[in-house]
Amino acid sequence: MIKIVDKEACCGCSACVQKCPQQCISLKEDEEGFLYPAITEDACIDCGVCEKVCPVINQGKNRFPLNVYAAIASDERIRLQSSSGGIFTLLAIKVLEEGGVVFGARFDENWEVKHDYTEIITELSVFRGSKYLQSRMEDNYRKAEVFLKQGRKVLFAGTSCQIAGLKCFLRKEYDNLLGVDFICHGVPSPKVWRMYLDETIARQCEKKSVLPYPVPERNTLVESISFRDKRVGWKKYSFSLTLSTPSGSGAKNTVFLSEVFTNNAFMKGFLANLYLRPSCHQCAAKSGKSGSDITIADFWGIQQVMPDFDDDKGTGLVLVNTLKGEQYFTSLDINARVSSWENVRQYNVSFEKSAIQHRKRKAFFETFYSGFPVSEVIARCLHIPLYITIFYKVKNLARRIVKNYSS
Repeated sequence: MIKIVDKEACCGCSACVQKCPQQCISLKEDEEGFLYPAITEDACIDCGVCEKVCPVINQGKNRFPLNVYAAIASDERIRLQSSSGGIFTLLAIKVLEEGGVVFGARFDENWEVKHDYTEIITELSVFRGSKYLQSRMEDNYRKAEVFLKQGRKVLFAGTSCQIAGLKCFLRKEYDNLLGVDFICHGVPSPKVWRMYLDETIARQCEKKSVLPYPVPERNTLVESISFRDKRVGWKKYSFSLTLSTPSGSGAKNTVFLSEVFTNNAFMKGFLANLYLRPSCHQCAAKSGKSGSDITIADFWGIQQVMPDFDDDKGTGLVLVNTLKGEQYFTSLDINARVSSWENVRQYNVSFEKSAIQHRKRKAFFETFYSGFPVSEVIARCLHIPLYITIFYKVKNLARRIVKNYSS
């Protein structure tokens, strides 16, 4: 029977929920907004299946890629709409053209993230682009298993722990399954995201409307969200939000909000590891343990490794982990160059290393529960006192002086 004593030991993949023969496990949201399994013990028969499919209990072996590529989609439109090089879309198109099914993460009607599938190429746009949230898996492992048993090709894309969960859930290898994960920094709290989004919408509506009625819900206001808008460049990507806010005449005003990720409150807190899922600090699926066929990511460091291949529109890093993955990748219409793991390892440390918990994580949630605006709580926790800033500036200056003197 799955019992979560230490929350770092649960990645929230839902393999146990979907595999339970008694269907006596459900996911419940905790006070931080993360989902954890809850068991109806009266219905449990102690079969142990839930423990057998847990990717944290049954971790894979460390693997390093067979081959490493820098890659760019030949179709510039696909590339610009993607977070990096457009690799996921090209793999998905290939599988769909062969009569297969593609699973991935998409926004739901409330602008939270869930897993879903498509059999139609024109629907791929909703799965494209990074979504810095943990998707609700719901029953998609079961759905993928049905398609696989029917003999259809399945591309299943997700975080490394979700792919590891899928592999444990299936408990056998399928030649018609292509598992695709990505190098993951960690997943932030869905509850923090909901509050941040609602507060952002409320502030904008206050600016645009003086009507004495409540602000409409986010699903009637938000038109689009991008965590990785590349309008000002790939390396300095922006968080962007398009809203339709009510005007005094009953019409709507379309408002486009955009901030470079280093200035956006939610992104700053996320990248500082202020409100990641506890399991992200001891990730059980790092170093290739997910069992994926292909790992995709941004090719950070491309300007050092292959400067002539960098136009700041996004370059994909592709880690091919299996021969099946190699066959799929090399069959794509893509501009690719061979690289090596030694060249890219230093720029993509999240492949091997878990995120270090922010020292103010506990303080963040304590203040967060007190009712302060989430953006304000993030700013307070990430504020660096002036004396510390001066100390490090002096320290860095001293290092440069010593280095110049030595040379």
